[in-house]
Amino acid sequence: MCSIQQGFLLAEILVIKREINKSIDGQRRIDFVLVYEDETKKMTHKRIDRKKQKRKRQVYESNLINNGLQLEATRSVLDEKLVFVKVHAPWEVLCTYAEVMHIKLPLQPDDLKTRESAFNWFTSLFRVDENIIKPEQEFFTAPFEKEHLSNFYIQDKDTFFNPATRSRIVHFILSRVEYATKNNVKKFGINKLLDSGIYKAAFPLHDSSFRHPSTDPACPSERYLLYREWAHPKNIFKLQPLDFIRKYYGEKIGIYFAWLGFYTNMLIVAAFVGVGCFLYGCLTKDNCTWSQEVCDPNIGGNIIMCPQCDKVCTYWNLTSTCESSKKLCIFDSFGTLVFAVFMGIWVTLFLEFWKRRQAELEYEWDTVEYLEQEEQVRPEYEAQCTHVVMNEITQQEEHVPYTACGKCIRMTFCASAVFFWILLIIASVIGIIVYRLSVFLVFSATLSRHINGTQAIHKYLTPQTATSVTASLISFVVIMVLNIIYEKVAILITDFELPRTQTDYENSLTTKMFLFQFVNYYSSCFYIAFFKGKFVGHPGNPVYWLGKYRNEECDPGGCLLELTTQLAIIVGGKAIWNNIQEVLLPWVKNLIGRYCADARSEKIVPRWEHDYHLQPIGKLGLFYEYLEMVIQFGFVTLFVASFPLAPLLALFNNMLEIRLDAWKLTTQFRRMVPQKAQDIGAWQPIMQGIAILAVVTNAMIIAFTSDMIPRLVYYWSFSVPPYGSHSSHTMKGYINNTLSVFNISDFRNASKPSSPWFGNQTTCRYRDFRYPPGHQHQYEHNIYYWHVIAAKLAFIIVMEHVIYFVKFIISYIIPDVSQKTKSKVKREKYLTQKLLHENDLKVVKKTMGKIADKIIKGVDSTFRPKSE
Repeated sequence: MCSIQQGFLLAEILVIKREINKSIDGQRRIDFVLVYEDETKKMTHKRIDRKKQKRKRQVYESNLINNGLQLEATRSVLDEKLVFVKVHAPWEVLCTYAEVMHIKLPLQPDDLKTRESAFNWFTSLFRVDENIIKPEQEFFTAPFEKEHLSNFYIQDKDTFFNPATRSRIVHFILSRVEYATKNNVKKFGINKLLDSGIYKAAFPLHDSSFRHPSTDPACPSERYLLYREWAHPKNIFKLQPLDFIRKYYGEKIGIYFAWLGFYTNMLIVAAFVGVGCFLYGCLTKDNCTWSQEVCDPNIGGNIIMCPQCDKVCTYWNLTSTCESSKKLCIFDSFGTLVFAVFMGIWVTLFLEFWKRRQAELEYEWDTVEYLEQEEQVRPEYEAQCTHVVMNEITQQEEHVPYTACGKCIRMTFCASAVFFWILLIIASVIGIIVYRLSVFLVFSATLSRHINGTQAIHKYLTPQTATSVTASLISFVVIMVLNIIYEKVAILITDFELPRTQTDYENSLTTKMFLFQFVNYYSSCFYIAFFKGKFVGHPGNPVYWLGKYRNEECDPGGCLLELTTQLAIIVGGKAIWNNIQEVLLPWVKNLIGRYCADARSEKIVPRWEHDYHLQPIGKLGLFYEYLEMVIQFGFVTLFVASFPLAPLLALFNNMLEIRLDAWKLTTQFRRMVPQKAQDIGAWQPIMQGIAILAVVTNAMIIAFTSDMIPRLVYYWSFSVPPYGSHSSHTMKGYINNTLSVFNISDFRNASKPSSPWFGNQTTCRYRDFRYPPGHQHQYEHNIYYWHVIAAKLAFIIVMEHVIYFVKFIISYIIPDVSQKTKSKVKREKYLTQKLLHENDLKVVKKTMGKIADKIIKGVDSTFRPKSE
């Protein structure tokens, strides 16, 4: 059923005859629907409260009529307590508010010829069939002015304002109409009425069912086409019909799907290179000399490692880490370095090319000057404007919600609250670290390992593995719980901050939520990458955490494999949880609602009632979709040196995410109020910050978390004289050279293992670069350590500067706005000036010309000789 009021002729629908609007003509378009519960049938509230609610609603609806809107109320078919108020905006109202809102509308068709891309033949294979969804005609546009109505491209008044624009104008009116006055403060806006329960819902209508097209040939059935050609899983490899999405849902949703699609396309290149680096690691792992030495029974089998905790831990054989060392060879290879450098350049290309694409969409979707011309003040801000100040620019008085001192106090309070909650997140991370330290003792005692143990389970289930996996799972659960809490906190802080416009509100909330999520999601990864195993001392003098827990050590292969495990659990668990929360729950709720509705009635249900029983989209709209993708973007870029397959997993997830989000919007949720958006908002600078930080984190992961630098130092310096005994550069002897020696008689009583020592050896080995016992500087860092530190610092500096230099060159070479888009913008400004201003000038000239002719005639008649 189309949103044109076809259902009015159904006999089953009861019309409430009120003074709102009694005519039922079946022709006017429903621009918005308000839903409330009839107060006379309510039993849950006091009679006085019901009267207050009814009075507020009546005042509100009367003011809507005074503002030119036409209302019509209809009783629900399924629930007689519900009343649907259908809102219609006449032509005059649309014109008036289009001018107030500076909405840009068509002047004339775009006459600039566009060059065909060389890749059009290829992309046409993936585009939606143009016979099904026809391309939108492009126009030059200008802010609407009623006095220049004749200059605009109006072929039909009914279609000049498309449904998205009509709904946005009506929502603008609904958000600013007054319903009460208390203590000389006006109360207004549909949002407050919804929050107070006076109205149960307010939404624009879908135009048809998503399962089948409308029977009315006048109805375009755009929802059905979007579902069939965009949201259906069969279209997973098709390009998105962005112009059609924008037309139906508005620019804000359109820009999100444009960005998500562009990001997904760019991931194809990153995934291809990542898979290549992973395959390189797989092919070269058999040539990994240091792993072969770990697994060699004559080398690793003869190396006895020192206990990694006090008392309960025992000595263990290096060969027990054989399997993990083989896996580590795949990720800790030269290909990882190449991929980290590539990703530092890739992220710059992604951001720069997205700026160009965004500039094209800004022009095509008429949002180039949106923020300066069109965006209105939030109703919540206007309601608090009780202070009068002098505007420095206009030198006129204006109302603001707080003084300069009050604004400073608010900002200080909000910043302090954000800082406090971030500290709480860090406290939870410290709790996870304490868990890791304490539970390692338990696993070490339970999963006891003998020096010459050969059980197969010991290859995989080690105390380090058990601790890492359980800690990662607990960390994931804590992250999900904290997300729920911090969401509420961020909204409360932003509401108290009282931003002026909706864009300011969303940007402020975005910054707070991302700070929370950044610390929440990434803190455990930063701990494993840069802190675990870095400050452990040596067996004779271990370092303790909080004075009680001995710091964790990494396996002899390093913490890189554990970082990969942590990333896999968090990213995979997050994707599964988000899909359950975002897709499965709305689907189950709608399924239950449809079942209950079918059980109650067999009557024909009109479109507005179908839409009411769908799920509301929420006040924040696509905020959580952006947040989810930007957090994923952080995982793909910040820690990609530890997991080159991350872009491939992100690519598969995003291909599914696009269709799931589309399916969710078209089938499970009410139609969102179409909104303008110039760009992706605060997410752009956030991603730019992540891109800069990613270079540092990947360089530090390669330098401090992987063993690449120590291996290179050994190969080029310590495998040959004067430090080594080999005649040529080689990796042989690396394991023996990089494990320090400790005399078991030097154990302190507090850390001496309680298990007996097997064999006649008097020393054990540990992961560090220290002088052996008996040396004049025993247990102090040796020359190898300082060579490695110098090489690590040099590597970080060189890698950062090289990548940053390349990033700067790329940013300079690629302009933010293409020449084609600049030409279109100039052409549009020229036409606007010509059509809207030169026509007025011609009228003035014509009028002045007539006056001048009259003056000249008057002068001629004065000085002309009298006829004889």
